[in-house]
Amino acid sequence: MSSVSSVREQYQQLDSIIEQWKDQPGGLLPIMQHTQVIFGCVDEKLQQYIAEKTDIPVATIYGVSTFYSQFTLKPRGKNTISVCTGTACYVRGAQHIMDELNKLLGVEVGHTTKDGLFTLEATRCIGCCGLAPAMMVNDQVFGRLKSSDIADIISNLRESH
Repeated sequence: MSSVSSVREQYQQLDSIIEQWKDQPGGLLPIMQHTQVIFGCVDEKLQQYIAEKTDIPVATIYGVSTFYSQFTLKPRGKNTISVCTGTACYVRGAQHIMDELNKLLGVEVGHTTKDGLFTLEATRCIGCCGLAPAMMVNDQVFGRLKSSDIADIISNLRESH
């Protein structure tokens, strides 16, 4: 299947969702949730598309997409790496973990690798203070990390994709 037809199919899916929800009270949120699932983000182009199809001002759509943390304005990687920068993790070396990830992945916080495998984030607390420094990859927690652990973790993740 060519990428053109897959994009066309994505928009057809979205059109079906918009038709289902556009006249429903509170329908914007499910439209945006489905958009996020279908396209991996709710970027400016998609916000404009939704606005045109629903007659909802793009400013309203932008406001919703930036208010709720579930929405992202840029495509995310297959793996989201969230490094805890809360107090316990920070004092136990979270910055060294972040520096190693920056070096190995070649991206800064808030960005996605060119291969689309990883998005790197900093988060305030993941609730694992006893495992500091800690990070999550998707839903998996890695704790008591040392900079030397990071290369193996990344390597294993790359091999699994």
